[in-house]
Amino acid sequence: MNGKKIILGVLSFLITHFAIAQGFQFGVKAGADLDKISGKSFKDEFAYGYHLGGYAVISLSKKVAIQPELYYSSVNMRRDTAISTIYSSIDPSNIKLGYLNIPILLNIKAGEKLSLLVGPKFGIVSDGNLSLKTNAERAIKSGDLAMVAGLQLNFSGISVYGRYNVGVLNINEITNQEKWTRQTIHVGVALKII
Repeated sequence: MNGKKIILGVLSFLITHFAIAQGFQFGVKAGADLDKISGKSFKDEFAYGYHLGGYAVISLSKKVAIQPELYYSSVNMRRDTAISTIYSSIDPSNIKLGYLNIPILLNIKAGEKLSLLVGPKFGIVSDGNLSLKTNAERAIKSGDLAMVAGLQLNFSGISVYGRYNVGVLNINEITNQEKWTRQTIHVGVALKII
């Protein structure tokens, strides 16, 4: 919980501190997510979801900026039917997850309209039908850390982006005998407000 408060505090500070600086932008974003949990207990396929939130761009130079974001994403994951034989207390039905995501990306201009985006993303499970064990413990950890890489096309007041997120933490809360990690293909449109 302390880590979540620190990240939100740093994000709030950055947005507040640089709000009056030259080269500051703020906007909203929305799009689709293709999400997958890797591990033998889950189907080896991507599930569809969506995301909605906001972003800021804080210029450090003509070619480099920091791009913090805050957005909600929802996705339905499909478990493999074999999960019941591995973890007897788990129902093999689907999982619906809601994540609050906080990426802090480096936005590097690679051309007149093209930017490269790289950096970490912290995800917090905000809701989900995760009552998978009889003692009501969560099967999926409440926090996830991923590395992000992608491209963004920038036009006047609007941007189109595509990213690939690779989870670096084991999100299996039940046992260490099987590693679960998230992968996400993240595509959408961002609209500049300020």
